Amino acid sequence: MASSRRIGAPDAKNRTVLLDAAERLMLEEGYAAVSSRRVAAKAGLKPQLVHYYFRSMDDLFLAVLQRRVEEALRHQAEALASDQPLWALWEFSTEAEASAVTMEFVGLANQRKAIRSKIAHYAEQFRREQLKALPDIMKRYNLDPDMLPPGALIVLMTSVSRVVMMERALGMSIGHAETIALIERHLERLEGPRRPARPRPS
Repeated sequence: MASSRRIGAPDAKNRTVLLDAAERLMLEEGYAAVSSRRVAAKAGLKPQLVHYYFRSMDDLFLAVLQRRVEEALRHQAEALASDQPLWALWEFSTEAEASAVTMEFVGLANQRKAIRSKIAHYAEQFRREQLKALPDIMKRYNLDPDMLPPGALIVLMTSVSRVVMMERALGMSIGHAETIALIERHLERLEGPRRPARPRPS
């Protein structure tokens, strides 16, 4: 039975401040550091307000995740509609802060089923949107969908970027420069140099 306890409005300023604080804690110290007291302290608010706006810590995490996803879906749509969609999608998938947040949620998902199911749901939503746009993009560049199926292209691009970003977060770098250069040579062959030029990772 659903709780009848009053919950604060979803558009309230304090709720946004708490979400910001929870996300900063995840980025700075990892998901294990996110407690109602730590979030409240980071936000400069009373701990009771965390439970006024969120029934549980799972609800807080899910609200952080949903906000990130909604923003990322907008950015992805802009990338796919741009005049260099493959470049834009590659840059979107290698954005450092977004990758760091994703890693924290993946770690959290190993312990919380509700988080795990939501991550899978959102990940498929991203892929469906990519697959809607990709056939037209491939046609523009005369890419044969039989030789390179759109689903395989998306998995290859996003898997490479995800592995590179995860390894970089662990302090690994061997092979990264060569892999990134390989991907970007192919992107340049298809779409020309990135406009404006993207700084190369060190």
